[in-house]
Amino acid sequence: MGRSKKKRQNPHWSPAGSFTIDPNAPKPVLEAFAYGPGKMQEADSNHLKWIEEQQGKFPVLWVNVDGLGDAQIVTELARIFDLHTLAVEDVVQANQRPKVDIYEGHLFISLRMLYRHEGRVETEQLSLFVGKNFLISFQEGIPGDCFGPLRDRLRKEASKLRSHGPDFLAYSLMDTVVDAYFPYLEDLGEVLEDYENQLLEAPTRDLIQKIHLIKRDLLNVRRAVWPLREAINPLLREQTPYVSKETQLFLRDCYDHCIQVVDLLETYRELSSSMLDIYLSSVSNRMNEVMKVLTIITTIFVPLTFVAGVYGMNFNTEKSPWNMPELNAYYGYPLCLVAMALMAGLELFYFWKRGWIGKGPSPSPAGPQT
Repeated sequence: MGRSKKKRQNPHWSPAGSFTIDPNAPKPVLEAFAYGPGKMQEADSNHLKWIEEQQGKFPVLWVNVDGLGDAQIVTELARIFDLHTLAVEDVVQANQRPKVDIYEGHLFISLRMLYRHEGRVETEQLSLFVGKNFLISFQEGIPGDCFGPLRDRLRKEASKLRSHGPDFLAYSLMDTVVDAYFPYLEDLGEVLEDYENQLLEAPTRDLIQKIHLIKRDLLNVRRAVWPLREAINPLLREQTPYVSKETQLFLRDCYDHCIQVVDLLETYRELSSSMLDIYLSSVSNRMNEVMKVLTIITTIFVPLTFVAGVYGMNFNTEKSPWNMPELNAYYGYPLCLVAMALMAGLELFYFWKRGWIGKGPSPSPAGPQT
């Protein structure tokens, strides 16, 4: 089963801008990239002094925080980069709906990143602060992310990332997160196709339970992608000091990818719903076949039971010739069995002729004969 739902850390009566760190949250691990055209420095350290010293020395300073279990580190980063307290609260409350907020001094972007946990699909929150010369990214601390290829590109001197600002880096992170949905959807399409074939051949309760789990996963993914599409839209239409016109062109591509993901999700949701209908129809058809066989058997044995019941009565031919004279016939018993078999055969032939059992004769073509 998937992880339990996260509980909100701050009670609803807490003052706006305040936050409480979950004591069970993973401890943060920091990595920083300070870069520009032709130069880059990378640090893997939880010491914030180096980060504070590099601020303003490079065109872009990217600080990635993986884990939200240390209030001091979150508070210090908020102080160093002058992050708005309401946005910091949204970071710590890692159950936010994907959105984009514009504050004085930076842009705040919240989105959901896909990962798998014990065979189930889950999402973790990714929060981005985009300033004029910095980008701060906060992850919940789930092991692993999809930014490995992006880091490798950043380490290459001829990389396009180095010649652009933090807004382009934010676009690259968002596009990487959205593109990570496609491999999952491709695998899901193959699984659904296999389940559909199994449903047509041998529907089982275990299979229908798997389809229900897939529908639940699709709902989780839809909740993550659908609002992201709406969140990106204002970045394309409105001019902000934190997103250049060139980056807006690239964001259109990210927006198109979101639409493709949403379309695939809707297609697979409809397919999974239709598979449930197929299961119910298959079960109903199987039940009808069973009932048809039982009805035919019952129908065949009704006249046989009648004959056997008549001959099971007590008769005395000495009192009256109407008292079943066939009882005294030499071949009475085998003739009775033959008559009963003949009755059953005629019934089977009639059922076959009507097409109730087997394929039956081919129906005559409709319309006038030429």
